[in-house]
Amino acid sequence: MNPQAAQGYSSVAEVARRARAASRKLARLHLSTRNQVLLSVADCFEKSVRSILGANKLDCDKAQEMADTGRMSQAMLGRLRLDEKGVAEMAGRLREVASLADPLGRRIATTELDDNLVLYKETCPLGVVAVVFESRPDVVPQVASLTLKSGNAIILKGGDEAASTNEALVGLWRETLQEFKEAPLESIQQLHSRVDVMELLRLDRDVDLLIPRGGREFVEFIARNSRIPVLGHGEGICHVYVDRAADLDKALAITLDSKVQYPAACNAAETLLVHAALAKDFLPLIVAKLQTEGVEIRGCPRALAALPPGKIVPASDRDWSTEYGDLILAVKIVDDLDAALEHIQLYGSMHTEAIVTEDEAAAGRFLEEVDAAGVYHNASTRFGDGYRYGLGSEVGISTSKLHARGPMGLEGLTTYKYKLRGDGHTVASYYRGDRKFRHRSSQRAKV
Repeated sequence: MNPQAAQGYSSVAEVARRARAASRKLARLHLSTRNQVLLSVADCFEKSVRSILGANKLDCDKAQEMADTGRMSQAMLGRLRLDEKGVAEMAGRLREVASLADPLGRRIATTELDDNLVLYKETCPLGVVAVVFESRPDVVPQVASLTLKSGNAIILKGGDEAASTNEALVGLWRETLQEFKEAPLESIQQLHSRVDVMELLRLDRDVDLLIPRGGREFVEFIARNSRIPVLGHGEGICHVYVDRAADLDKALAITLDSKVQYPAACNAAETLLVHAALAKDFLPLIVAKLQTEGVEIRGCPRALAALPPGKIVPASDRDWSTEYGDLILAVKIVDDLDAALEHIQLYGSMHTEAIVTEDEAAAGRFLEEVDAAGVYHNASTRFGDGYRYGLGSEVGISTSKLHARGPMGLEGLTTYKYKLRGDGHTVASYYRGDRKFRHRSSQRAKV
């Protein structure tokens, strides 16, 4: 049976129409109710940890067979696996989002056009958001919490490798929604097949934003084939540049964290750039630490020459433009900051870039000149995350420059509308010159 039919829906188009109807109800849902739903879902997840982990085990057992035969990477398997701590973190992030300020109805500006003719610019929901993602089941509570808080309905399509886990999480969320009469059940819905996704891509009348989360080819395919505005990043090729004025202890810690702390993340470092003046002292230290952690290092000819034979393997041209998502790091020696900036401009994906230096002038140039959503000084690239930014969570990371950039939280899920309040005003009187516009900004705007 078609999974949509099993839920009472005849098609993906009907799912989208119901989501649109739900979005209109969500836009009117009081903040206290939105928050209480999130808190109740958090409690439900904690009480249902065994059923969640049981569903996840079904997925992981199948995925392990695929990983053993090379049909799935170990990194993807790692993203799929849940434990009690992971479920607790899901609940914690739901409560974090509930604690955030209301993103809706925020008055951005007030302009008095004339007596009794006042223009208000206020935030409002986007409407219906669809998220198509791979592997990571924690995406479900992350994006569902943010869309609910911001008054948006959500349509989810996870990868087949996490089907049981996603089904369990969405099912628990919908069970909780039934406790709230004013909260529409169709505010969260789930698709199940690639055929569903292809139909979804055509529904631009009912879906306002499509967020793909996965590898570059996956994201590019969605963007090429959709009539819906797409927000996402194709890849995370992130760099750490160790400048000649770097503190070695900081450089070691930041490089190690950026690569090893969670190598499957899109904000993990894929390339290490080292100033030539520091290479002799720094490279042997960082290579030893990285190899202790199981990192394979692929170096440029200068890096190979700076180390004993056999310590690292030669890098190819392709390594500079590869998102490994694994314990692999490309290393290149550069002559100066200009060379580092040029390399990042050529190979970076506009995601997250870091410089390690005690030279404030060099740091200032890096922060200003590098074109990326996140640019850091003396900090790990792994900080590029919505939760760590204080956004509660994120629906994804945008490397584009329009609408939202970087980790996308509540603000990125809102737009704004202009509300004009008059008293019988007509344009004709201004056109004739009988009246004149005042265009006076009011300081009474609610922030």
